[in-house]
Amino acid sequence: MMSEHHKHTEFLKQCLLYDDSSERHRLAENLSRAQRDLHCVQRAMWLMAVVTALTVAGLGYEEVLVDNFPYDASLSVTNIICATGAGSLVCLLAFAGLGMVYGRKVGQRREECRQMVTKLLESRLGKPVTGPPLPDAQNNRIGGREGRTARVDNEVKGSQLKIQSTSRG
Repeated sequence: MMSEHHKHTEFLKQCLLYDDSSERHRLAENLSRAQRDLHCVQRAMWLMAVVTALTVAGLGYEEVLVDNFPYDASLSVTNIICATGAGSLVCLLAFAGLGMVYGRKVGQRREECRQMVTKLLESRLGKPVTGPPLPDAQNNRIGGREGRTARVDNEVKGSQLKIQSTSRG
């Protein structure tokens, strides 16, 4: 299952395929590298979380299920388990920080892609028509239960409303 960020990034990559400049190739490569680094760090974080959980389970096993824990278990095994748990926690925190850095880097590359796609669209389609913002589909309708709705358009500089009655047919 793909996250929304991943879907947006893939869409931007597909949009960039319509440009054949060297800048596009460089940007696509940088974005792919940043995504790859982020996924690698996320997998490392997952591994460290599993190792930490296993060390906690190992210490719990020694504490709860082994009779005479302090006397029966060798001290070196307990020390190894504790050192492994502490090391995995430190690595988990380090990877979390590195994941935040790579996440920001992916966000920056994604923004660069948006800017390049905007330039590409402007070069192919011209400048966008400026005007009032498009109304939100959910916020621009009022209506009743009889199947009729009224579309509400705000005027840009005034507070007057234009109400246009529409019916579903």
